[in-house]
Amino acid sequence: MITDGLLMLGVLLGLSCLLIVLERTTDWKFFKFVPGMVLMYLICATLNSLGVFGQAEETRAPIAAVKNVALPAMIFLFLFGCDIRKIIKLGPKLLLTMFVAAASLAVGMVAVYALFQGALHEESWKALGALLGSWTGGSANMVAVQDILQAPENIFGYALITDTIVYSVWLMAMFSSVAVSDRFNRFTKADTSYLDSHAGADLAEEKREITVTSLAIVAFGSIFVSTVAIWIGNQLPVLGDVVNGTAWTILIVSLLGLAVAHTPLGKTAGSMEVGTLMLFIVIGQIASGSDFSALTQAPLYLLIGFLVLLVHAVIMVIYAKLTRTELFSLAVASTANIGGIASAPVVASAFNRQLVPVGILFALIGSFAGTWIGLGAAQLMSML
Repeated sequence: MITDGLLMLGVLLGLSCLLIVLERTTDWKFFKFVPGMVLMYLICATLNSLGVFGQAEETRAPIAAVKNVALPAMIFLFLFGCDIRKIIKLGPKLLLTMFVAAASLAVGMVAVYALFQGALHEESWKALGALLGSWTGGSANMVAVQDILQAPENIFGYALITDTIVYSVWLMAMFSSVAVSDRFNRFTKADTSYLDSHAGADLAEEKREITVTSLAIVAFGSIFVSTVAIWIGNQLPVLGDVVNGTAWTILIVSLLGLAVAHTPLGKTAGSMEVGTLMLFIVIGQIASGSDFSALTQAPLYLLIGFLVLLVHAVIMVIYAKLTRTELFSLAVASTANIGGIASAPVVASAFNRQLVPVGILFALIGSFAGTWIGLGAAQLMSML
């Protein structure tokens, strides 16, 4: 059993290093089905379930302290590319499609929870709020909601497993939808001409070299911003069950991240890479407090996940029929919510390579809004 807090931190960092290297330097198909981040959770939770990690507070304190700083810093860095000016240029119809996609997921989550709440743990609304944060933003939003609501680690594990499996199935469906695009557009009588103004738009930034200077800015600078935001957030009043010191901190770093995105600092090389490293640390800390002793409930969470996406799909098809929206917008908006920045551009390219920037900007919208959508839905579920 590991009872030394610094050794435990070192083990989690070592595991993160190993998985990141393997995922990015090997061509193992395994990582296409189980991403490194999910594998990090499964390994850490397994080690904890086997009693490898000590439970004493002094053992847990170092990694908890690192996570408390890394989470806001990570969100701050992930928002560097979120340029509001470019998002506005998408136009009202594309923005409305993205909004409807997010809203339909929130409606589905609350409705399905209301149906199953009698069979779920009394704090399951916290984990499902975190899952919705992922499905309207990304993994960073998921762990932010979990941290704010303090969802139990065991139940959060169900949400993470559901996120991975259901997302994988949905991503395959979105890729497959390309084959029926023409028929769907005839069904909705869609007008695709409004997309022409976005085709060929060059929204890609020049690839900048990662240097010691850029790493100092994104790593040390983000940690400084995080610690100041934590201090300020703890001085602000607690409002209800959702708006606490952590929520204030996340709001502060989110707004600062959006502000930096409109400055030359927002183009600093390495922000996404360092943010990804921090995400592994956060996932490792959460997983190290989880165990698999109650995995029997996982199938129920999987069923909930698929039902939420069924509600989402029905609402999106009705919206498309009423507004004559083409399948490209629906598929990319849906993928941007459920899959995030890693998937939306890929699905967009399957339809039209020139429209990849639309997928990127959709995902960036979610990266800012996902946390707050997850928290809002969690508040509604807690009232049921």
